[in-house]
This record gives sequence, structure tokens and C-alpha cells, in this order.
Amino acid sequence: MQLESTTNLLKDLKKKKKITIANDQLAALQLKRVLAFNLIPLIAFIVGIIYLWLGWVNTIDIVLLVTMYFLTVVMGITVGYHRLLSHKAFQTNTTIRAMFAILGSIAGQGPPIYWVANHRRHHEFCDKPGDPHSPHANATGELRGFAGLWHAHFGWLFDGEITNSLVFAKDLIRDPLINYINRWYIVWLILSLIIPGIIEGVLTRTWTGLISGFLWGGLIRLFFSIQSGYIINSMTHSFGTHPFDSGDCSTNNIWLSIPTGGDAWHNNHHAFPKSAKFGLKWWQIDLGYWAILSLELVGLVWNVKVTTPEMMEAKKVA
Repeated sequence: MQLESTTNLLKDLKKKKKITIANDQLAALQLKRVLAFNLIPLIAFIVGIIYLWLGWVNTIDIVLLVTMYFLTVVMGITVGYHRLLSHKAFQTNTTIRAMFAILGSIAGQGPPIYWVANHRRHHEFCDKPGDPHSPHANATGELRGFAGLWHAHFGWLFDGEITNSLVFAKDLIRDPLINYINRWYIVWLILSLIIPGIIEGVLTRTWTGLISGFLWGGLIRLFFSIQSGYIINSMTHSFGTHPFDSGDCSTNNIWLSIPTGGDAWHNNHHAFPKSAKFGLKWWQIDLGYWAILSLELVGLVWNVKVTTPEMMEAKKVA
């Protein structure tokens, strides 16, 4: 009965707002983008395994991989796209805001307006019909088991419908800075693949260094940065703890907390979406919040919103 009621509500909302956009040309373009941005990094990852087996990996490769991953996933996605642009959990100046949006772009999870629109839609319909990437529901009904995990992790990208940014991200469409960065998304992404190659090529003064930097700091890093987003969609709505009443199936997952920059404290986030701090216990490592706190200490960010003990107590699951 509850699912039927939610589905009817969604239908009414679609008529009023049209929360998704779909046509054959857009679906074909989306399919090409999804295949290109997932298959090419996957092939690079397989090549990287061969490199490891042959002993062709050096310290510069690993440093580039880790540094680029930190910049794109922690600074770009969880701090920039997620806490700043999607939820406005803190404020910053124009330069830092642009830096976060560009770093988020080169993570390969999509342009800023596209990402924010999907994420806000996810919160509005979380784990119910209308959520773009839930393991528990798709656009038409309930999901469960492997089919749900597949849909949340990767399958949702083939739905053929794009979230309507005019409904969920109108503020960013009207923002000249974010609009400009959004239009040049592919350029930022290509530069993020080329620059690590140039860095290693210069440091080693070899063509093989250029290729290796392009592989590890570029394509293999892209594989991991894309997967970090997918794993939040699937795993942190399926496995873990649920200490707060968030009205959905979001979970906290300690094993994913570091590689996701703190986003894996997902139940904490869904219970208190406006908070810049996702790790609410002293032992909950939250690299994203630590980055925000560091910037606040030097005056580069301000008005940082955090969850109070009273708020946590009010939503604590008995």
C-alpha cells in the first residue's frame, strides 16, 4: 500500500515537474558516454594489473595515483560536489568554489550540474520509486538482491532518462561560474588525464614515464574515482549500520570510509544532509570534513554547518 501510494505521488509529481528528460537522441548520447567513461578506464585497470605483474610500477606512479585520487574524490566529489554544491554545508570564495567544481569534474562522475541534480533527486525520493540509483527501487517499483545492487551500482546509467536539472539544480544553472565549468567538463577531464603523464614524463625524462603517468595518474585513477561514486550508491544503501532514523535504507560503512573521503558515513549524512561533518563519532574518519576544517582554520571557508548533540539524540534509533 505504501509503495503504491509513493508511486502515485511520483506520477503526480512527474506531471507537474517532469523530473526526468528522455528522448532517443539523449539516450543514445548517454549510452556512448557511459560506455566510453567506463570501458576505457576498465581496460586501463586491467593493463595496470599486467604492469604490476611485470614489475613495471614505480614510486612516481603510485604517488600520482594517490594524489590525483585524493584531489578528485575527497576534494572534488565529497567536499565540492557533495557538501558544497549539493547541500551548501559551508561557504567559500569564488576561487575555491571554482577549484572544487573543476576537481569534481575530473573525477569523471559527470558535470557538476548533472551530478548535483541526480544527488538532490536521490535525497528527495531516497530508496523509493523516483530515486535514480537505489538498490531498493527503480523508476517503476521495488528492487532487491543482486538486481538491486546492479541497478544502484551501474545499471541505472542505462535507464535512458536524465534527471531534469531545471527541477533539481536550477540554482546552479543560474550560476555563471558553475555553468561555465559545466560546459567545459570534457576539457577538464581530458586535461586530468594528460597532466599526470606530462609530470612523470618530465620527472623521468622518458617517453615511458609519460605513458606510465597517463596510465596511473590518469586512466587508472579515473577507474577508481568513478567506482567510488558507484559504491556509495550500492553498498551504503545495503550493508552497514543504521544508527539514525533517516527515513530510508542508508547505512554507515566503516570499511569504505577512507576511500570515499567520509561519504560512507552515509546514514549520518542522510539523517543530517545539511551538515558538513559526516563522521559524527571521534573514531569515524572523515577526510572531507578534515579538509573543510583545515580550510576554515585559514579563513578560506566559513559558515560551516555541523550536527549538534541534540540533533543526533533526537534522531537516534532506539
